[in-house]
Amino acid sequence: MTSLLGNPIASPVAAINGTRRGPRADGPATVLAIGTANPPNCVKQEDYADYYFRVTKSEHLVNLKAKLRRICEKSAIKKRYFHHTEELLDSHPEFTDRRFPSLDARQDIVATAVPELTAAAAAEAIAEWGRPATEITHLVVSTYSGAHMPGTDFHLASLLGLRPTVRRTMLYMNGCSSASAALRVAKDIAENNRGARVLVACAELTLILFRAPHEAQADTLIMQALFGDGAGAVVVGADPVSVEQPDFEMVSASQAMIPESKDMAKGRLREDGLLFLPSREMPSLVRENIERCVVNALSPLDISGGWNDLFWAVHPGGRAILDSVEAGLGLDPRKLEASRHVLREYGNMSGPSVIFVLDELRRQQEENGMGVMVGIGPGISVETMVLRATGSQKKI
Repeated sequence: MTSLLGNPIASPVAAINGTRRGPRADGPATVLAIGTANPPNCVKQEDYADYYFRVTKSEHLVNLKAKLRRICEKSAIKKRYFHHTEELLDSHPEFTDRRFPSLDARQDIVATAVPELTAAAAAEAIAEWGRPATEITHLVVSTYSGAHMPGTDFHLASLLGLRPTVRRTMLYMNGCSSASAALRVAKDIAENNRGARVLVACAELTLILFRAPHEAQADTLIMQALFGDGAGAVVVGADPVSVEQPDFEMVSASQAMIPESKDMAKGRLREDGLLFLPSREMPSLVRENIERCVVNALSPLDISGGWNDLFWAVHPGGRAILDSVEAGLGLDPRKLEASRHVLREYGNMSGPSVIFVLDELRRQQEENGMGVMVGIGPGISVETMVLRATGSQKKI
């Protein structure tokens, strides 16, 4: 084959075949760095009932306020962080009045706020990683807080100064298992592309689901009592080089759907924002099925039983969810301390929460050993990742 100038050029077939046989990594994907971020507005859980009914101008609903106070007292949450402030809510009365559509205004706010909060967590992770942001080859981003084209992935790449050629993947509406799903995708990318460095980023803002109380929908109080705002980021890569200090090896990843659970954690995007309704039966369904999900994920590795010999990074979806996992697996209460710490200090931040738990686990200086990360999301979907702690001595 010759070019228009008469010079011979190589057949593209060989090049194409070579690309298809591109080298895989030698070792497993690893967690190379972690970053987290929260908005500055902090509300103590003991004050939340008064705050919520004041900002929604609903103090006349005394019975619902008393119910929310009881929920907050039993939540095992100390405080939560929010992007929205009283001033923002005052300037958008449609956010607290169900008679008016508010999705457009919510979308306009999160279009900027989500990428900015995500960038704060990602910048922290990249700084800890110790290599330039331009060496990130892939970007995986997940959120249910808004949906735009181009998406959060595009804006995040620009905010961080990533290369224009960074390969981006955007995940939407994965709920509380979103970061776990994104890490599963990142593991596959890192292990199938030698030298790849994948930035995983996940952020959620409760503004998308904030709404005033209503006597006909008292269950929405649970949503308002548990969820907070946050962002988490992880740099993932295989075959670490000298400057990189991995915290965890990502040994295997799997996903399972609990049968007959499609109505247990449903979300619908409506004119007045995202309506999420977790079923009261969800904790019992998790308790009855969690061991089967874990056994199916770990049995190919010849790991079975002895759950207290492992460390655990479980999504802190609420006190009842953590109690259900603990009971279903027969865990020593200390095994879920990292998850309970994150729930206590931040509430349920949906997807980013499990990244906060991984960060807390390494701060506890766990010894080398095997562990399991569990994400629990709508469906009910259970994401399970087997990890090996490396005992990294990096200063955090």
